[in-house]
Amino acid sequence: MQRLSTSTLASLPQEIERPAYERDATRIGIVHLGVGAFHRAHQAVYIDDVLALDPDWAISGVSLNSRDVRDALAPQDGLYTLAMLGETPRLRVIGALREVLAARDEQERVLARLADPDVRLVTLTITEKGYCLAGSELDFAHPDIAHDLAHPDAPVSAIGYLVEGLRRRKALRLPPYTVLSCDNLPDNGGKLRRAVVSFAQRLDADLACWIAENGAFPRTMVDSITPATDDALRTRVSEALHCTDAWPVQREAYTQWVVEDSFCNGRPPLERVGVTMSGEIAGYDRAKLRLLNAPHSALAYLGSLMGIETVAQAMATPVLAGFVERLMREAIAPNVVAPLGFDAQHYAGAILERFRNPAIQHRLLQIAWDGSQKIPVRLLGTIADALAAGRSIERLCLPVAGWLRFVRRQANAGVALVDPLADALADIGRATTGDASDVDAFLRLDVVFAPLSGDARFVAALRGAYAALGDGSPDAVAKALAGA
Repeated sequence: MQRLSTSTLASLPQEIERPAYERDATRIGIVHLGVGAFHRAHQAVYIDDVLALDPDWAISGVSLNSRDVRDALAPQDGLYTLAMLGETPRLRVIGALREVLAARDEQERVLARLADPDVRLVTLTITEKGYCLAGSELDFAHPDIAHDLAHPDAPVSAIGYLVEGLRRRKALRLPPYTVLSCDNLPDNGGKLRRAVVSFAQRLDADLACWIAENGAFPRTMVDSITPATDDALRTRVSEALHCTDAWPVQREAYTQWVVEDSFCNGRPPLERVGVTMSGEIAGYDRAKLRLLNAPHSALAYLGSLMGIETVAQAMATPVLAGFVERLMREAIAPNVVAPLGFDAQHYAGAILERFRNPAIQHRLLQIAWDGSQKIPVRLLGTIADALAAGRSIERLCLPVAGWLRFVRRQANAGVALVDPLADALADIGRATTGDASDVDAFLRLDVVFAPLSGDARFVAALRGAYAALGDGSPDAVAKALAGA
């Protein structure tokens, strides 16, 4: 087959969606660091819509570590296919990426692009570890940060690239670019701003002051389930296009992007392509954690105990689906302080519809990873708020108890846990007896349960939920769910 490219774009089958603008008329106005599947399935699609309205915002995609995306997409002129997963699958060719660079090979090209006057926005999807943080602040002991401080004109970290790009712009008397984190990181813009300014401070106090006074680091929230690309997707896409796409991406039809409207050098007309511009990013983050991520964890632990493999299968199990809906609508939604104009019940309904999507094979065991980090932010915060408001927490405690039963089952079966506290959890799990006294052993993990572990109401409710799950067998879990 021929390769997907500018030359083959016009010959694609009629049902394949393609860019609604002349690519040659666009100009690169955005540099994106971390040009992985999520970016190409999410932000780049919004920008593809923007380019039909304003040609000044095409993307230069930068892979900081890998050459794979560049090597796959460069022969395709940056074009790739997005597969929308739903009852009626859709294929759309995205043209927003005008170039893809591999920073390890093309460092000077990346830095030159950051200093380009046409570039007014830098976006990032580099995962939390890419920010080189220790807590909420920059980790100056991180080897990449130490390298970049010693060799600021030859950076390897995202922070180093951002600061060197800004230094060059200041030297050229250009305004700074807005830096927009699109990673699932609470207060992502605030943390990124502090990291950039503190790094710059170590190099040049005047530069740090210039960035702090003139730069912008808006906060964001992003959401869309994006399964990994596999050979089955590549085959399906290539057969539909009648040409080869080396790296298509896929996601559910639902997508959300909430952005704080705080830019320093102009911005794309994001609100015209479905982006929510809001000053209440923390509220959207909290709603997502509690109304989407918490039910996801509930499905993961309770569904796994019932022998269910995927989210869609869990939602096709009436007793579990019914419990999760009651959990969301009756136990979580009343404890969500919603942003202005946000309808928690409508949002819950949309999430339930997403969970039911049979085209998304989201495995429960994968969602179950890192429970010691997820349970506190997804469930325990809601429980604390419910206790403070005098509301019932019995239903909220059931998925927490499900996690404890899950840990016990995995440990006693000799299955390794994927969790930062894997060893400690496995030791507790193997030492448990199966009765409600197990709860006390888990509650001694202060990093997870403090300060709630000192609240007698929570302890009693968690013991009750743990006991209700019986031996953690499918029948016992189903009985507990039916009664909740």
